[in-house]
Amino acid sequence: MRLIFLLCAALLPACTSHRTAPPKPGSDGFSTSHFAKTDLDRVTETHQQELFASLRVLAERLYRRNPRELKKSGQRGVEAAVSRIFDRHHGWQFEDLQLQRGAQAIQLAFRADFAGDRVLAFVVGLASMVQSAFNDKTEFFVLDDVDPQGLYNAARNVEIAVWKLSNTRNAAGELMLLSNEGSGPVPNLAFERDFGKIIAGLDVLSKVLAGRYNRTVVKVVQSVATAVFLPIR
Repeated sequence: MRLIFLLCAALLPACTSHRTAPPKPGSDGFSTSHFAKTDLDRVTETHQQELFASLRVLAERLYRRNPRELKKSGQRGVEAAVSRIFDRHHGWQFEDLQLQRGAQAIQLAFRADFAGDRVLAFVVGLASMVQSAFNDKTEFFVLDDVDPQGLYNAARNVEIAVWKLSNTRNAAGELMLLSNEGSGPVPNLAFERDFGKIIAGLDVLSKVLAGRYNRTVVKVVQSVATAVFLPIR
């Protein structure tokens, strides 16, 4: 009977580990699903939760820095706009973004003819791309497999997105989206730190999983100014 119980505990979560909402911080409590998790599964979940916590902070900063985009969002305030992205079951598909995800949503954020919420497009693009690198799962069990190459590629794509954020301008020469503030006596580099945490988190987990599964991650060298987004999976 104990063996049957353990098998059920292992197989049931594996069938329900796909989610349409972002991951939430984990609980320290015990559940039967722990029987089906290795230490590496828990490490993967913790890294993913930290990545999405950083993405949430990034979204809040971008809305505060770009009130024009917040107005386009149609939400009552920054908290509501951020909650729309991170607290709802939407499969990372928004009608406002023509159902685009990943790199396509990021590119939409910088299109001259896009009249919608550019912060929404940029953050949804980043978050859905990261989620794709985790096979669109928020829980991981013994039989689950996360490709370290996908995580590595996602980190490089974030670097490309950061370059676009810092350099893409409209016809009037103004940045499409404001981020770091370099003027003034004390430069505001909060965005740089946020992106650094996301990139480092993806790279570290990629190395951990590559070592665990004895896989080789193919390193890609590109100039961010001319780089193309890499495939995630």
